Amino acid sequence: MQTARAMAPRGWVGLVLLSVLWGGSFFFVGVAVREWPPLSIVLTRVAVAALALWAVVAALRMPVRRDGAALRAALGMSLLNNLFPFGLIAWAQGAGRRAQGAGGLPSGVASILNATTPLWAVLVAHALGAERLTAPRVAGATLGFAGVAGMVGADVDAGVAGRGLAAGAVLLAALSYAFAGVWGRRFAALGVPPMVAAAGQTTASSLLLLPLAALLEPWGALPAPSAEVAVALAGLGLFSTAFAYLLCFRLLASAGPVNLLLATLLIPVSAVLLGAAVLGEALAPRHALGMAAIAGGLALIDGRLPRRAALAVRSVALRRSGPP
Repeated sequence: MQTARAMAPRGWVGLVLLSVLWGGSFFFVGVAVREWPPLSIVLTRVAVAALALWAVVAALRMPVRRDGAALRAALGMSLLNNLFPFGLIAWAQGAGRRAQGAGGLPSGVASILNATTPLWAVLVAHALGAERLTAPRVAGATLGFAGVAGMVGADVDAGVAGRGLAAGAVLLAALSYAFAGVWGRRFAALGVPPMVAAAGQTTASSLLLLPLAALLEPWGALPAPSAEVAVALAGLGLFSTAFAYLLCFRLLASAGPVNLLLATLLIPVSAVLLGAAVLGEALAPRHALGMAAIAGGLALIDGRLPRRAALAVRSVALRRSGPP
């Protein structure tokens, strides 16, 4: 079992960018579910991403493995990182409104529930022998999620009321992402480049979804997407999936599964800051306190600041206990 790794500054930059890309997916899905059912949205998302990624792979003439181990890795990742979570979240934001009669789960609330992913990741990585469970990591993940909940706690209470099944679906999606973080390490062990890994998993997802969507959501019955929904579907496939997974696999290889999934803690922060910068939304004191708690949780999980603080305290204690 490996000890969790601290991230380099470049890794933190990538993590922030990934949080913005993934955070955008909740907005895009929230727009798309106004006109399209969930399976068709997920199929379009992964198919657009697969086409874009394979175009880049072909242009760069990257080597592609076609052996059983690589195919199994792509299949498992497509299930854990695409089909299960994408479908559950799309259902929670869209079809859940018809099943429960209370309206779909709001995009912001879905992103908050998704922020439980690092908590699941710490436990799953330890249970599967990927990374050692430590008290600072558990405390950091808990503190980070507490910051997310505190930042938008009232919104969660209002958004989840009467939508228990939809909220549970997003929590299951977060658990699936945690398993995917561990499973995805197979690509680095096999020497599969991040671009090819991302193309492989989105292609497998497309092939698995194609007959299911055709059976349950016949395309002849789908309305032609409006310009707004078409843009949302394109953004979902190109930015929140293709580009995001390219970055995701790079971070997974360099930082490990738990560090990678810290991006889910930063998604609500990105949403709040973008709302303030672009839409002129007000920043309340609870936002500042929540962001401070998230920063503290990330520092605990990263581990370097606590270690430096412990060394400083030990150094002071040694000086004081030395000869006068």
